[in-house]
Amino acid sequence: MKTAASNTVLLLGARGRFGQAAARAFAHAGWRVLAHMRPGDALPPALAQDRGIQSLSLDLRDTNALASLAQGATVVVHALNPIYTNKAWARQALPMLEFAIKVSRQLGATLMLPGNIYNFGAQMPAVLNEDTPQLATTVKGQVRIGMEAHLRRSGVRGVVIRAGDFFGAGHGTWFDSTVVKNLRNGVVTYPGPRDVPTAWAYLPDLARAFVAVAERRADLKAFEVFHFAGHSTSAQGWMDVLTPLARAQGWIKPPQQLKYSPLPWPIIRLGALVNPTWAALTEMRYLWQSPSALANDKLVHAIGQEPHTPLNMAAEKALLDLGLCADVTPMRGVAAQIR
Repeated sequence: MKTAASNTVLLLGARGRFGQAAARAFAHAGWRVLAHMRPGDALPPALAQDRGIQSLSLDLRDTNALASLAQGATVVVHALNPIYTNKAWARQALPMLEFAIKVSRQLGATLMLPGNIYNFGAQMPAVLNEDTPQLATTVKGQVRIGMEAHLRRSGVRGVVIRAGDFFGAGHGTWFDSTVVKNLRNGVVTYPGPRDVPTAWAYLPDLARAFVAVAERRADLKAFEVFHFAGHSTSAQGWMDVLTPLARAQGWIKPPQQLKYSPLPWPIIRLGALVNPTWAALTEMRYLWQSPSALANDKLVHAIGQEPHTPLNMAAEKALLDLGLCADVTPMRGVAAQIR
């Protein structure tokens, strides 16, 4: 196989939170990164500073032009998502994937897709393996099953890496929009019960796992699914790691603990009657009521140790990235270890 330095990756959806994390991870590993964006969009400042990242701004539907500009790419990462409503997912997710498949086929490239645990449905077991029965009970779950099946049948070499809820590397996740939204007031707001652990993925770690799998693609079957373990933690687990950080910032004082505040689901259910996004959120509430963790044995066998930042360090870096806290002396030494 060629060395990483000679490889090129085409990243579809480079402005999104996973897209940006993946672009940085591939570039830092020595890959040439072609960052695809919609016409008129520019590279985010964090990516524009990296010489290994080149922007491609054109319509995804023009697959011939995109493939022509991306000649030499051996891997395509599909980091595109519709907006969160069920209607958007049902109408747009498969067509977006089909464009990615067409480009990958023209390039002769491996197509990599970030997956999640929607496939397994409300009756999913606490520990999820790649071959756990997929019994989706939601629109998004059915769409996810359809996407993976479509990729498998496409004839394009494909890799799916399923992971839990994202956090870190910017805005747009449950972590920043809900969990730490009121952290400065000493409160952790959580969508689930205090003691139910669920799967989480620190995005820089997940992005590094994508790089590791991409660099071993010659050893893989034509279609592979891997599970990324990340962290399985509860509201209490988050409070345990966030409390020392909140104290370091002076938001709470010892021996104070962060307060747990449940998400007001009754209000969200009412709003769901008129708000499609809230309706989609309500449909996925089961993810917070059932324990979940992903078994990563297959991934570890393929790449060795899974990239893994301890939860307290990942949470600290995530807060720094969000600008929620100052890089004060008690935190600087820890944060420096994971930059």
